[in-house]
Amino acid sequence: MAGHSQFSNIMHRKGRQDAKRAKVFAKHAREITVAAKMGTPDPAMNARLRGSIIAARADNMPKDNIERAIKKATAADGENFEEVRYEGYGPSGIALIVEALTDNRNRTAAEVRSAFTKHGGNLAETGSVSFMFDRIGMIKFAADVASGDDMFEAALEAGASEADTNDYGHEIVCDPDDFSDVRDALVEKFGDPTSAMLDWRPQNSVPVDEDSAGTVIKLMGVLDDNDDVQRIAANFDISEDVLERLSA
Repeated sequence: MAGHSQFSNIMHRKGRQDAKRAKVFAKHAREITVAAKMGTPDPAMNARLRGSIIAARADNMPKDNIERAIKKATAADGENFEEVRYEGYGPSGIALIVEALTDNRNRTAAEVRSAFTKHGGNLAETGSVSFMFDRIGMIKFAADVASGDDMFEAALEAGASEADTNDYGHEIVCDPDDFSDVRDALVEKFGDPTSAMLDWRPQNSVPVDEDSAGTVIKLMGVLDDNDDVQRIAANFDISEDVLERLSA
């Protein structure tokens, strides 16, 4: 397990998600508004919006919040956000991709650059990191929605390339071009997933020792706390022993 998936599990262990609920909802709202503005406000006709709503529901975002975010897309005075991707290196030479939705590119760039610099890293040119990652569709379900065999069969039938079951649940991987079809087929069979997104998967993981692990987690936390940052991908790998000590 590497990168942001590992970071997410650390944050869950610390109970951080509950404390950040309002911030999580705000990020979902921004994604929903952008998706609705880029297409139609009807999720049945807008695959990206449909995916954004599924992700929001997985984090228990209230229906009223979702509907307000969709309505903002058609408001005359609505904010205009642009998608920006940053790439850089962190402690121990780990590679990171940071995806943001921002209404002020200069502000977001300065804040992301500051986070990297303060935690022993640096921003790099676009493309200098992403070649070490594969672009994939990633869909996750809770462990109790199906057996590993049933999920594996359903995922392959839907067009997925991989399906894995572990202690954290089911993880289904597909080609980005097949993402909407695979997600919708699995949602119809098993209900809403805990996560469904286009993601970056590292081709190789960089082991991080205990001396650097704390700094890596702090950097990820600062980036994750940024209102403009929607997703982070990274190629670090921290051993379970070190994770236990960090989570204590």
